[in-house]
Amino acid sequence: MRRRQATEAEANALASGIRLRIIRLTYAEALTNKELAERLGRDPATTLHHVRKLVDTGFLVAQPPRRGNRGAKEIPYLSSGLSWHLSGAGHEKALNEAILEAYLAEIAEVPIGEVEQTRLVVQVPDEDLREFSDRLRDLLEEFRARSDTSGRRTAIYLATYPSR
Repeated sequence: MRRRQATEAEANALASGIRLRIIRLTYAEALTNKELAERLGRDPATTLHHVRKLVDTGFLVAQPPRRGNRGAKEIPYLSSGLSWHLSGAGHEKALNEAILEAYLAEIAEVPIGEVEQTRLVVQVPDEDLREFSDRLRDLLEEFRARSDTSGRRTAIYLATYPSR
């Protein structure tokens, strides 16, 4: 899958761990600002700032309004899936820091017994590193495309880095 270059505004929107978490939370379930704030343990006003930035850049799509518990109008938001189709070339440092921040916040909420972890060092010749990365990305894309709302939601964090 070819990813298009993120615009400056898109890259800036993605360069936030909290915004990445909002995108993930709304991947399969439309949530209101209030629901997002509760799940993230954040103030609703702060969360609304992030939601608006994600809507403005196309990462979240407002759904039809609904009535809340007290009859107030609430707007749920759903992820557009745009983030998966972008390349952050030129913004790698900020994006990588945001991804790590989001991962650390999310993993802290999961009981350690429910986390399946693996560490591995491989020795891949320089000329094969691109193929290695592309095949990992292709595998993730294949399963993303096969995603089924009735299936179990599973998050994946993958990092490759030089082993020193």
